[in-house]
Amino acid sequence: MATHHAIAATSQAILGLLRDACPRSDFANAEFALYQASDFDKPLEEGISLFLYRVTINGAVRNLPPRVGPDGRRYRPSLPVDLHYLLTPWAKDPEKQQRLLGWSMRVLEDAPILPAGLLNYYMPEPEIFRPSETVEIIADSLSLQDWTAVWDKLKPKMQTSMTYIARMIALESTRELTEAPLVQTRVFDVAKGAVQ
Repeated sequence: MATHHAIAATSQAILGLLRDACPRSDFANAEFALYQASDFDKPLEEGISLFLYRVTINGAVRNLPPRVGPDGRRYRPSLPVDLHYLLTPWAKDPEKQQRLLGWSMRVLEDAPILPAGLLNYYMPEPEIFRPSETVEIIADSLSLQDWTAVWDKLKPKMQTSMTYIARMIALESTRELTEAPLVQTRVFDVAKGAVQ
């Protein structure tokens, strides 16, 4: 179960994976940047941007059991989220832009499971993800309607891009569940209007 830093850690791990794998002989000036909507107004000269455009609750495993800490204390259930990314290559030359896209798609397809070591590597906080945790990255083809809806919000001219989902990041709670003894007997006193 990951801490609340897990969303940022996942984004940085994807960018770090691409940055470290970049063949500098082909893309000598490539930069790798995490984007927010305003960054699309002045994009990179050359490189890859990663934009987290949507976060959803993973419905497949919504009702997780309470988390049990190493000391046996119980905590509220983790919140399973999926992160939806827009990966966009940028270059002045359309051929280079397409080469960047093809290369980055191949890298992510070759490393579809991000281990905890990689997820924790690019962040200053230690152990955001536990050693046994992983994040799955899968390509997610949007319908034309959804695709245009995303770019309509970003307002620049539509760019060739690819969408991905980082699945099942379980954000753990630090709120402890209070334990109380089991109810053994209930006494109803209807005449007095009270329950004991």
